[in-house]
Amino acid sequence: RFRIAGCSDSDGEDMYALDGEEMWYADFINKKGVEPQPSFIDHMSLVEGAYEQAVGQQQYCREELKKYRKAMK
Repeated sequence: RFRIAGCSDSDGEDMYALDGEEMWYADFINKKGVEPQPSFIDHMSLVEGAYEQAVGQQQYCREELKKYRKAMK
């Protein structure tokens, strides 16, 4: 399993992939986790609360981004 998480001032990304296929991502616009898996495979789910964890990660990421920008001045 492979995870990508990142942020900018106006956008964010949090997703999990397995074998090169996206298995879950946080849809921050619609405020939910999405599992875009095809119907012909055994469905895999992340633990309950994954979306809320992704929201917390975005808040942390933006705070760290502010700190790094201030330090780079």
